[in-house]
Amino acid sequence: VQLQASGGGSAQVGGSLRLSCAASGSIFRINVMGWYRQAPGKQRELVATMTSGGSTNLSDSVKGRFTISRDNAKNTVYLRMNSLKPEDTAVYYCNAERIYSGTYYYTQPWGMDFWGKGTQVTVSS
Repeated sequence: VQLQASGGGSAQVGGSLRLSCAASGSIFRINVMGWYRQAPGKQRELVATMTSGGSTNLSDSVKGRFTISRDNAKNTVYLRMNSLKPEDTAVYYCNAERIYSGTYYYTQPWGMDFWGKGTQVTVSS
């Protein structure tokens, strides 16, 4: 299983960006997909997650500005970021939790989380 993120880049304050992340491999269902971010000198933090059933969890810092969505058939998660602020500047990481092949759950040495390579988002005034 691999996660491939795309999108990101640079935007001005108040602007918008869209991130996409597609999971590839023999996948029947992914229970949770989402986005985390890590700013320089800070710990990685949750941005938004979405279950396969459509339930969402967004960080208070992005509520009302960011929207998470999924295409379960494509095993893809999206993050629409509006009204961007300088504090949104970070490396954004795609995450997938509890990936089911149809007969078993994929695992990693550290658990059942899979991570994509980060994509940089830079917001400037």
